[in-house]
Amino acid sequence: MRKQFLIKFAAALCCGALAAGSLSACERKQVALDNEQIINFTEPAEGEEICVMTVRDYGTMKIRFFPEETSKGVENFKELVKKGFYDELIFHRVIDQFMIQGGDPKGNGTGGEDAWGSKNGFAQTISTKLKHVPGALAYAIGSDKLNKSQFYIVTGRLCDKVYMDRLTANGYSFSPYVSSVYEQFGGSPHLDGGYEVFGQVFDGLDVALNIQKTEVDGNDKPKKSVVIEKAELVSYDGSGAHWLNYKGEEQSGIKAKG
Repeated sequence: MRKQFLIKFAAALCCGALAAGSLSACERKQVALDNEQIINFTEPAEGEEICVMTVRDYGTMKIRFFPEETSKGVENFKELVKKGFYDELIFHRVIDQFMIQGGDPKGNGTGGEDAWGSKNGFAQTISTKLKHVPGALAYAIGSDKLNKSQFYIVTGRLCDKVYMDRLTANGYSFSPYVSSVYEQFGGSPHLDGGYEVFGQVFDGLDVALNIQKTEVDGNDKPKKSVVIEKAELVSYDGSGAHWLNYKGEEQSGIKAKG
């Protein structure tokens, strides 16, 4: 997201954390809910409308939406999917251990419109219950902070205590609960509060994790086109969720108290 993300700071921060901390593997564990909630890791109900996104040569991702938190953002994405807007578009910006970005008909990060044909877009709705964990689906924005058609899927990086403390020292604030979820799954926590998360990949995140490894040019654009072959809305069949951390390891999810 050339104009959308302040990636230079984030990249420097990541490099510093990698140098300072050990790369310990995320353990398979459960995190208890207290007064806060993170709802990314909740499986859709059988019969719920989900998005199935097929990426040519890579595979299929299944995406759950959260209309109770971000109603207009979900409506916008669904309407664009119904129109076939995303079919044959590319992921035009890919950054390893961060995210993959698509949804621009120009294919260079400068285009896009909302489902109602406006190039101006609409205001963000940011939910504190939806975080930038691996698989989070969010809108890419410009300096106007308005949502249109461009989106990104978080792949993320190691978020151990050293990294989270480093973010805190740079002015970010995370509760112990939120920090523990990032330490389990990884992600891109520095984006929280700045971008609207409205969906979550609950199956097939390995597709995005593989895409992030593709060779890119100086503008982070894949040298070989990564094409969204088809995005469609279907009824969820209850086949099960597969929550992956930033390394592609399956996790047990978040356990609620009580």
